[in-house]
Amino acid sequence: MNQKIYLILLSLVMCVNCYSGGDFKAHRGTVSGSYNFWFLDPEDGGSHDSNAHFPLLIFLHGKSLCGNNLEKVRRYGPINAISKGLCIDSYILAPQNSGGAWNPQKIWKIVEWAKQNYPVDTTRIFVYGMSLGGYGTIDFAATYPDKIAAAMAICGGASVRNLDGLSRLPLWIIHGTADRAVPIAQSDKVANAIKATGDDSRLIYTRLKGIDHGRPARIFYMSQTYDWLFSHCLSDEGRPVNRDFEYTPQMLNVSYRELMNLENIDTSNIK
Repeated sequence: MNQKIYLILLSLVMCVNCYSGGDFKAHRGTVSGSYNFWFLDPEDGGSHDSNAHFPLLIFLHGKSLCGNNLEKVRRYGPINAISKGLCIDSYILAPQNSGGAWNPQKIWKIVEWAKQNYPVDTTRIFVYGMSLGGYGTIDFAATYPDKIAAAMAICGGASVRNLDGLSRLPLWIIHGTADRAVPIAQSDKVANAIKATGDDSRLIYTRLKGIDHGRPARIFYMSQTYDWLFSHCLSDEGRPVNRDFEYTPQMLNVSYRELMNLENIDTSNIK
């Protein structure tokens, strides 16, 4: 077995064996002027330790999951991954966009709700997303670069004009060169904008040769995704990016069943 694949499998086995006591709960109309959303409290059903502050992970979905049916957000991403056995030891926020570009201010309203109601570690707030959610991730991180510990944008781009703030936080951009739904040129523009600030030291840009639009959804099911995100903190001196991880086309070509013994999940139409 390829050593890299073996390490991924070992990491996943270790992650699946950890305990998460919470279930995702649907919130409709909970935060005025914002999105409906799913929220996971990993200690749901137990008593909150006043000294235990969990990180907060925000998942932004793609265009195909937009609408007013929250059940659609279960299709792929962290809700689906956890239902298949992956453990993500954090609060998880998964809003549903009714349509159009993600609005950073609306997302932040839900973050504020989470901070008011749960002992969120405010130095460890993370965001990741794919396709339209990749755009949303870039827009959100560019709007709140000093409040987001790290971000991962998958096959997306940018809608906001001012991207200067992206140079201030660890950011991993991932895009397949064979993506026909969102051309890789969109991620190129974001990377070039960061380079134009004169400081791209916190940027990782992975161009996956021959990878299409749907296959990178497998990243949501890999424990190393969460290991990378959670390795960052706002209090890190200089806020360096962790470069100890990588994604390759070979890794994404491993089937879900090989990675996690999951049932086959069709990502061919993810947008």
